[in-house]
Amino acid sequence: MSLTSDLMELREEDIRKHYAAAVALLEGFDHTPRIAKAGAAPAPERSTGLGTRRAFRSTTPGLVTRRTARPEGVQLIARIEAADGDDPLVSPLQASVMTTLRRALAIALAVGETFSDATGLGDLKRANLQGSLGGDQKTAFAELLSAEALAVAHVFGNALAFLLGPQMTEVSVEVGEVEELLTDNAQVALHGLLWELDQDIEAHAADDARLVATVAAFAEQVMEKVALRAQGAARLEAFTGAGWRVEADDFTIRGFTPATRARGTTLTMQFKKPHQVVGNHIAKYQAMRLAKMLMAYDFDRKLNPFAELGGFIFTFMGDGKPGTGKTTLIQMMAGLINDYCQVAGYPFRYQNLSTDNIDSYQGKSGQNAKAFIDNILDPNVIGFGTIDDIDTLAGKRGDRQSSAGQLEITSVLMESFAGANTVVRGNCTFGMFSNYPENVDDALRQRAGARFLVDGPQTRDDYIDILALLMGKNHDIPLGDHDLYEAQAIQKAVAASFESHSRPHEAGLLEVFDRVHASVGELDTIAKLGTYLKAIQEADERFTGRAIKNITDAVKVRAMDFELPDEWMEEPELFLFKSYDEKAAMISDLRKPITVEMVIQEINRYADSEFRYADKSDEAAIEAMVRDFGRQEEAKKRYLEGKV
Repeated sequence: MSLTSDLMELREEDIRKHYAAAVALLEGFDHTPRIAKAGAAPAPERSTGLGTRRAFRSTTPGLVTRRTARPEGVQLIARIEAADGDDPLVSPLQASVMTTLRRALAIALAVGETFSDATGLGDLKRANLQGSLGGDQKTAFAELLSAEALAVAHVFGNALAFLLGPQMTEVSVEVGEVEELLTDNAQVALHGLLWELDQDIEAHAADDARLVATVAAFAEQVMEKVALRAQGAARLEAFTGAGWRVEADDFTIRGFTPATRARGTTLTMQFKKPHQVVGNHIAKYQAMRLAKMLMAYDFDRKLNPFAELGGFIFTFMGDGKPGTGKTTLIQMMAGLINDYCQVAGYPFRYQNLSTDNIDSYQGKSGQNAKAFIDNILDPNVIGFGTIDDIDTLAGKRGDRQSSAGQLEITSVLMESFAGANTVVRGNCTFGMFSNYPENVDDALRQRAGARFLVDGPQTRDDYIDILALLMGKNHDIPLGDHDLYEAQAIQKAVAASFESHSRPHEAGLLEVFDRVHASVGELDTIAKLGTYLKAIQEADERFTGRAIKNITDAVKVRAMDFELPDEWMEEPELFLFKSYDEKAAMISDLRKPITVEMVIQEINRYADSEFRYADKSDEAAIEAMVRDFGRQEEAKKRYLEGKV
């Protein structure tokens, strides 16, 4: 990926010239801890003939309160080599950690040097060494040294976490908060952090996997602590207002924002073509359009014109009976996005949140769900996240059968899909699928902005098409009087499907619609439509303001009811590689006006789904109670017969 206009290149020669200094830091230095305390275990002797001694306690008045910690030798290379005490040789993973530490330190020192040159700190350092630093410059000098220390410390943690990514496994380590964060200057800051890393490796890194996990956890804690400290620091504009890119590592530095590795996943699923999805016309049509919408994302602006103009589907729920084609729909949509991304050279990331992510350890299920969300939200990739069988994965609050892990996942998904900090950039979408959506928590279900009814084949032509499709070509049975896949002509089928929602499908909603229609006449004004919405709310109290937002979002989607031309996906220069403003203008030209018919159809589509869920939920509860009463009666009967 080439440099964008707001990024400067951090040249490889400027990084490598700091390798010697980085290796010297890893080989060894002395550090006296000022804030943190060393572990309880006695420090091993680092030099022959110098044993450990009891700390000296001064009897001089006034000195008794001073810290008397002795300098400790920090030798990270030796510490890493001793991580697995059974093997005298350095393992490949240990060597990789050492190399990564050297690289991260060199990048941090290079950024520090650039910061020093940009702010005039270098001149102040030389003046200070010569003893010519003026009194009026001392405050600025101290503030700039502290700012450089924070910048270097964060870049070190950021680069370390980023470069260690490929070596990470499922093993995790809790290292606790970083305490020895010193901001006197960049060198002292690195001394303090490396001293603390040395302590963490000694305490947690019993083998290679835990070594990597320890260093990665330390890097995350460094970034968090430095970012918090930087909130009240001065003279950081030269760091926060600039951006650097290390081309060799695909690593981008943007202030105190952690970098993420913009790499897609290699998909091994069996992709489906649109004509292989029989029936499900509206769901298939919206999935195909959403796949193209995602491709309009602008990697420089980190925003999608569809998200700004309206009509972008961030979350959707697909529900239907078992065997109606939910998995096939996922395979079709993932395949389309994957093909488009390969043509454009964009990284694509697909991930499914499954029951494997539910963990018996408290808090771990929530962490797994949060990691899933963060992977898909990564603004440097095109993302598609699915949650299949969400009714078994996310617990329903108040349901005694929901485990703590399921409730954790519910909480994370609710906060991520429509929380206070949710930002929709338009680079990714999340699909929730279920055979029993009535078992999904009401609040979580309402966070699905769009509803895809996955009802499978419906007509005679649909059943002929799916039979021919699944039979394959290894037979001589004639097709007969039928135009194969003609019924799957998407535009014609979708128009009929939308038209069918001019009146509700569910009996309960149809009664409300007819009553309001008889009272106010044609629903052709905002006031009349609002009257209809209020009547729906009186019939179902779960029809809240969020439901209205989802309906209006769906109406905006209908206003964008056009399909980006296939040639725009096949030849990226026509659309994908244009600037954000050009793409936004091209999309605006295709936008359609909103009509009353669109609004009525989307109200009915959404409300139908809610009534369908409520009816199924109530009926399921009634049937369960009937079975319970029947078992009680039979048990009572057998009990009384046994007493006679």
